[in-house]
Amino acid sequence: MRTLPLLLLLGALCVAGVTALRADPQYPKMGPDIYDVQADGSTQISEALARASSEHKRVILDFGANWCIWCRRLHATFEKDPAVSKALEKSFVVVMVDINKRNGPARNADVNTRYGNPIVHGVPVLVVLDSDGRQLCTKDSGELEEGEGHSPAKILKFLSEWAPAP
Repeated sequence: MRTLPLLLLLGALCVAGVTALRADPQYPKMGPDIYDVQADGSTQISEALARASSEHKRVILDFGANWCIWCRRLHATFEKDPAVSKALEKSFVVVMVDINKRNGPARNADVNTRYGNPIVHGVPVLVVLDSDGRQLCTKDSGELEEGEGHSPAKILKFLSEWAPAP
């Protein structure tokens, strides 16, 4: 019977530890962060390129920030539309690159510069790389919008144009 209180205590400590590790969202009214504010974009891209190479995929860099409602809408379409999420999973590795300037200089400014300043188009903006890291396309996501969100059909057309050959 003494093990039950000990197990409960250990469980409570584990939950408290995990909760302490999670940072509060930058913009709590908008929900959880979708861009990792601590991530180094160059490291993210290197890891994505290694994965893309081994899985015969392309890389999509999704430049944006947690304050951006259109970034959140695009992300939601990527995750929640079954056809879009399937197409992404099949042919791409997606890297969410945080470019926010809150509390200091723009994050991942070097990555933005490396790919020709794609955020000049606004955010979100997508950059497609081949598995060797060559930039193939920069896409103003405004072209994928429809009404108050993004068109799954337009996204699927874009993805099919840039998916690697089978």
